[in-house]
Amino acid sequence: MKKSKKMLTIMLLALATTSLFAQAPPPPPPDHNSSGNQTGGNAPIGGGLFILIGLGAAYGGKKIYVLRKEKSEE
Repeated sequence: MKKSKKMLTIMLLALATTSLFAQAPPPPPPDHNSSGNQTGGNAPIGGGLFILIGLGAAYGGKKIYVLRKEKSEE
């Protein structure tokens, strides 16, 4: 009986979430000055990408520094 309750609960939760799947975007207005239905856009990612790479490099450098410091103290 326990297994059937768990299985029923899982099935109900799985079925309840099917309506949450992504849907196609609405069509653009007729005066969008492009041929065809174009979805998405061109978002600039250059500045944010360089910040993330720099932060990752700084974090990695700190981790290496701490590991070498601990190794030299032993």
